[in-house]
Amino acid sequence: MKLLPLALSLLAAGPAFASDWTLDRDASTVRIETTAFGREVTGTFTDFNAEIRLDPAHLDNARIEGLVDVTSGDTGNAQYNSQMTGNSGLDGDDHPVADFVSETISLGDDCEDGDGVCYVANGTLTLAGNAQPADLFFRLSIDGDRAVANGQITVLRQEFGIGSREWGDAATTVEVRLHIEATR
Repeated sequence: MKLLPLALSLLAAGPAFASDWTLDRDASTVRIETTAFGREVTGTFTDFNAEIRLDPAHLDNARIEGLVDVTSGDTGNAQYNSQMTGNSGLDGDDHPVADFVSETISLGDDCEDGDGVCYVANGTLTLAGNAQPADLFFRLSIDGDRAVANGQITVLRQEFGIGSREWGDAATTVEVRLHIEATR
């Protein structure tokens, strides 16, 4: 049974919890950066969604859940795309959705330079059916009813069982970079 229809329905579904912010998908991006065979490789994912409850004055009630349809990944290289989404990679046939669910969100101090206040969301990232603790570092600016966040998660692919023997040292570390815009 193909799970992609389930993944797409999850991405299109409404929030599973009360959400203060609505993702502006057209203004948001999910990108990856890594090195494979001595070359920088970048890519994007076009199908994603997020449920965001975040009030800087009440971080104890904050929660972020992000979903990405891994089959929507594109590096601009058909061979890399096949490896990335295939069963030795993100395994899009059996595990079409990657997700991050925060457990806590707090002020941070390890964000990249940029505008906004630095936060860290500690949570669980699930890739190819394997869940691991992960930290999402992001800078957040809120202007009235619009929020802009820029963040990143560092993924060590082998911790998620991603990559076959022939991958060797290719893409051992992947930076997932997020540009998220949302309204309330």
